[in-house]
Amino acid sequence: MSDGSSRQRLTGRVFLALPLAVLAGCSTWFGPRPPTPAELPELNVMPVEPAPAEPAPEPEASAPVAASAPREAPEHKRPPPKPVYRPAPKPQPAPPPQPAKPVAPPPLVATRTLAANDIHGLLDARVQRPDGKVIGRAIDMFIDTAGKPREMLVNLAGFMGIGDRKMRFPWSDFRFDPTHRNAPITLSIGPNEAPAAAAAKPKENATGKSAGANDAHLLSVIDATAERGNGSRVGRVVDVLIDVHGEPQAAVVDVGSLIHERRSIAADWSALKFVPKDDALSLQTDLSDIQVNAAPPYTPNQPVRAVAPAPGDSATHPTR
Repeated sequence: MSDGSSRQRLTGRVFLALPLAVLAGCSTWFGPRPPTPAELPELNVMPVEPAPAEPAPEPEASAPVAASAPREAPEHKRPPPKPVYRPAPKPQPAPPPQPAKPVAPPPLVATRTLAANDIHGLLDARVQRPDGKVIGRAIDMFIDTAGKPREMLVNLAGFMGIGDRKMRFPWSDFRFDPTHRNAPITLSIGPNEAPAAAAAKPKENATGKSAGANDAHLLSVIDATAERGNGSRVGRVVDVLIDVHGEPQAAVVDVGSLIHERRSIAADWSALKFVPKDDALSLQTDLSDIQVNAAPPYTPNQPVRAVAPAPGDSATHPTR
């Protein structure tokens, strides 16, 4: 039964499609005829000549084949960056000023080193005749206003200490041995001449006139008081340091007192002045108490540092 109904539906569709096909054919057969080319109007159309073909470039043998360029990725528009707020830097505090380096104070005294082999003390130096016989010892020297030695006081030895005599001899009558600082000082007298006869010869002072034992133009250095220009006491001279040629280089001054410890310093000969005072010569120095205390001590048979006031130091440390 189902087979018969399907045949009926198929037969109906065939009969429905047939009239439609007839109608489509009629419109083709009986419609207007398209015009022929002869019936078309002539058009002014210029013929287009084909462009000559360009010869393809010959590929180079050594050139590699260029790889095809990669396809560019589509550009994505990025949003503009957001402004970043940065706070203004705080002003840095200025570094503290560096402390000034301490300036070393100027020296109080100027020192001059004297080699122990080049100098020796005059006091108690042996005095001999030209033949080498020791006749006594030096105990003092006399100087003029320029600080030049003029005479030497010698203790002439007697027999076993009996009959000792102190006599003054011109400084020019003595000879010093420059090769040995401890060599005796030689008194230039004749072979048979007595030392007393040489001491009795007339002497001349710095002015060229005859000088006596108490000449006001000469100063006995040993035991002389060293003082300042204002009259204050510095100390007592206990020895004079001379070189191998007999030139004085320093005066050993005892600057101690009953209260302070006994000590001696070597005052440079250039730091001493010999000033006339009360019909005599006075030994003066500009060394102040502070400079005396700053002076190195004098030690016998050791290198000596002779002291003098530092240049330009009198304004800072006035004598007192």
